Amino acid sequence: MKLGIVGLPNVGKSTLFNSLTKAGAESANYPFCTIDPNVGVVAVPDERLKLLGDMYHSKKVTPAVIEFVDIAGLVKGASKGEGLGNQFLSNIREVDAIVHVVRCFDDPNVVHVDGSVNPLRDIETINLELIFSDLEILERRISKVTKAARMDKTLAKEDALLARIKEHLESGRMAKSLEVEDEDELELLRSYNLLTYKPVIYAANVAEDDLADDGAGNPMVEDVRRFAAGENSEVFVICAQIEQEIAELEDDEKAMFLEDLGISQSGLDKLIAASYKLLGLMSFLTAGEDETRAWTIKIGTKAPQAAGKIHSDFERGFIKAEVVNYKDLLEQGSLAAAREKGLVGMEGKDYVVQDGDVILFRFNV
Repeated sequence: MKLGIVGLPNVGKSTLFNSLTKAGAESANYPFCTIDPNVGVVAVPDERLKLLGDMYHSKKVTPAVIEFVDIAGLVKGASKGEGLGNQFLSNIREVDAIVHVVRCFDDPNVVHVDGSVNPLRDIETINLELIFSDLEILERRISKVTKAARMDKTLAKEDALLARIKEHLESGRMAKSLEVEDEDELELLRSYNLLTYKPVIYAANVAEDDLADDGAGNPMVEDVRRFAAGENSEVFVICAQIEQEIAELEDDEKAMFLEDLGISQSGLDKLIAASYKLLGLMSFLTAGEDETRAWTIKIGTKAPQAAGKIHSDFERGFIKAEVVNYKDLLEQGSLAAAREKGLVGMEGKDYVVQDGDVILFRFNV
């Protein structure tokens, strides 16, 4: 999974990136200190892996990972070259979802590029820049398709769709709110990789005092939640500064620190939960002496396609999947003991993989 982090300068974007990835990206109290995109890879915390790895005495334990891409802060007019312009948006065209960091705290010591804190105005500023960037992409596609459509009538449908998307964006709406007429149009829309079509998770960056009640008493956070609900986006509340402190602690210290703050999850945990929910993802597990590993798949994936995540041969030659829930496996202490108790199922091609399944695939190529 790949997530792109966007936001205005000085909203806590690079501080959040640092805390999530411990990558040490530059962050300071002035706009545009992040110029080159920062990329960091983070392991998805999963206690099931450690428990299974210990049980099997696995030589290697491999978690699922998320790649974060942090780009320079955008300002109003970026598409016309204001600030550092919008050339950095090309670095997040390939991401699965966008993490939009929104400032929801007042602090006279941290400057705001627009002179005051107003999260809804800030969201609108960023969204407009994403729209302008998508319109540039569309213009190039329209010019190519319109020419070719004169010779090839099958492209007329795409030409009409492009015109509708362009009109939709020009009216200030995001591509994801466009109603498509059929599966073909949906496929085309997905293929353009538009930033305004990507799912969004809003990171409401609050002061430390607002963290314990998850921003419930902060009217700015409530505004962001209402806005996000209107477009089926996810929201999680963080204090980027606190996240940076958490990132420097060992696991046992981290748990104590979170308890002292009156919170149960770190920002990274909240973001991962929001990402998986928004993208409809889950993990199945493979376990053994050589390696215990988590594999991220879409909810609803069938056994052969899950096998294909490991290797294309597994999908091609799929015979059966030996499946046990990780809790049952841990309780029984071995796969053989779980089999004896009838807790292991031999599943075929139509089996829909469940979160927490430990699977041994049988295949023949």
